[in-house]
Amino acid sequence: MKQKHFKYINTLFVVIPMTLIMAFVGLIRNYGFGEDWFIKFLKAWSIMVPVAYLAAFIIIPNARKLAERVTAKS
Repeated sequence: MKQKHFKYINTLFVVIPMTLIMAFVGLIRNYGFGEDWFIKFLKAWSIMVPVAYLAAFIIIPNARKLAERVTAKS
């Protein structure tokens, strides 16, 4: 696989399970297992995936730079 596509696919494989877990925990904590919990879960998750995917491309490079600065000073 080409290296330029690796970054996007790798980020997607991180974002999907994380948003699944976060949507499930948030839904159960706030609403519990109600009648339509699965539909609420899918709605929440469908909004979370693209937001988290785009946010990851903003956060990851900045986090990498910060980590390099912190570890370089030590």
